[in-house]
Amino acid sequence: MKDNVDRRMDQWRVERPDIDPAPMGVVGRIQRASRLLERELRDNFAKFDLQIWEFDMAGTLLRSGPPYQLTAGQLVESSMVTSGAITNRIDRLVAKGLVTREVDPRNRRSVLITLTEQGKELIDRVVADHVDLEARLLSTLSGPDRERLAGLLRELLIGLGDGDPGNPLKS
Repeated sequence: MKDNVDRRMDQWRVERPDIDPAPMGVVGRIQRASRLLERELRDNFAKFDLQIWEFDMAGTLLRSGPPYQLTAGQLVESSMVTSGAITNRIDRLVAKGLVTREVDPRNRRSVLITLTEQGKELIDRVVADHVDLEARLLSTLSGPDRERLAGLLRELLIGLGDGDPGNPLKS
């Protein structure tokens, strides 16, 4: 059975027999899988009136453990968005009652973002549903195949410069 990427690669082999489109097959499949997975995740989060980035930020706070609090700078690092964008995102999470923002009493130049009880309860509910969805999305792969794929993707990401094993917020 062929997928959409196979058909595109076949076309390149005809049009440009002088090149090997194999790298296009790998990158194309990663991009296509990313779009398809993101659509499913977006639709699932919408059931909880959340966007992907909202779950990501609130989930980062929950994963940080009690008191479920990080500085705005730590959230910038974990989400890889600009400080301007993070301010807007934090504003939106505050407006939804999912987080609070306060000046750090130990460092007045720093802002602390804390997951509210409402935010914690929501993310606790959503994360279980989210993991179930991801398991269903990967159900066509066996357990060993999922582990092998995760390992290969990890190698690729590290090779592309992603990840910092010494900093759990950068994963």
